[in-house]
Amino acid sequence: MMKYPYRLIVIAALLTVFSGCNVVIQTPGPSSYNPSGNNPSGNNPPSGNTPTGAEPNWGVQTKTSGCMVRGPLPDPACTPGALLATGTKDAICQPGYARTVRNVPESEKRQVFAEYGIVSHSAGEFEVDHLVSLELGGSNDIANLWPEAASPQPGFHEKDKVENYLHDQVCAGAISLKQAQIEIATNWLAVYNRMPTR
Repeated sequence: MMKYPYRLIVIAALLTVFSGCNVVIQTPGPSSYNPSGNNPSGNNPPSGNTPTGAEPNWGVQTKTSGCMVRGPLPDPACTPGALLATGTKDAICQPGYARTVRNVPESEKRQVFAEYGIVSHSAGEFEVDHLVSLELGGSNDIANLWPEAASPQPGFHEKDKVENYLHDQVCAGAISLKQAQIEIATNWLAVYNRMPTR
């Protein structure tokens, strides 16, 4: 009797493999988090306790519309992060470096808002932010930009603290530039939650 269920599982697996179908297992996640603070589903923003991910596919957007924030984190398909080749440790640790490379025209900011479906907003509600900050070697490429909300907290003001913290850590030699870039790109909230002072 036990061999029939086993055979059915083997047949189903073979059919899936040979038919070219993909099996996708989805688990509930923070994607339904509503940054307005009104969460009828009961979902909370990501806790930041998840480990930071592997190195992103820098500069490669796999989606340019229908982008959705994941609590205080951007959509990784739309905003994977992008780096400047000139953003080395020696360069970023020079005072004033970020001012010399900042260049995000208004047209690009409008495109960022459009990708995330934001048609109107009030002043100070969002900041078109660099996922990997310029002071960590980030690029002005649209793959590194997203509309980060100020509230609920943590928002863009708190991420600014993470950027400064990681920059200080890199320039002090406490962590590598690559590690700081990966951490801020994959889950800046985890860094924020472990910072000694916030």
